[in-house]
Amino acid sequence: MEISFNELKELLNGNASQTVNRDLPGTHIAVLDRGFVYVGKCSIQGDIVRIENARNIRVWGTTKGLGELVHGPTSKTVTDDVGTIIAPYRAIIHLIECKREW
Repeated sequence: MEISFNELKELLNGNASQTVNRDLPGTHIAVLDRGFVYVGKCSIQGDIVRIENARNIRVWGTTKGLGELVHGPTSKTVTDDVGTIIAPYRAIIHLIECKREW
């Protein structure tokens, strides 16, 4: 299921209605404010983002930046299982869609 342009615009402006509920397909890397980086199955539920089966990416282990992890963790990537993360949508800096499951 995709988010329409108008729904995305409302989310970015902080005006998300409670009816915006979307499961994002696949796995995403979620960069949150204050330096938190998680990977997992993301869904938008009104003004929150829920990350299921989340792992905190503690050490990227990359040579070309965070985007390198769209293909999965490197041999030097360090993650910690954290379960389910619920964060306010406004805390999301950006989401990166992964090319494969982690």
